[in-house]
Amino acid sequence: QVQLVESGGGLVQPGGSLRLSCAVSGIMFVIYDMGWYRQAPGKQRELVAVISSGASTNYADSVKDRFTISRDNAKGTVYLQMNSLKPEDTAVYYCNAKRPARDIWGQGTQVTVSS
Repeated sequence: QVQLVESGGGLVQPGGSLRLSCAVSGIMFVIYDMGWYRQAPGKQRELVAVISSGASTNYADSVKDRFTISRDNAKGTVYLQMNSLKPEDTAVYYCNAKRPARDIWGQGTQVTVSS
């Protein structure tokens, strides 16, 4: 059974930090490109950051220099370190595992940035 389980979301003040984790099971993690996406109320889901199976990374312009994506292939886990959080980062954050003809999503974790 394939599972992507996100954790680490919560309420944080502007300027604060959070670290999201996505534990993956049921697939060969090392061959998948992994990504974090987010969806704010009333908006479309958007890419936040991706890390390829070869550990190349790419970020949305809105999070560059604030967020860092990483992966631990031994643990089957992908992380998103989020620093200098802003109210506009408030959204449900989703983990994604992707390879040709396969696109797998987690259930999401809420991140709320508010004072």
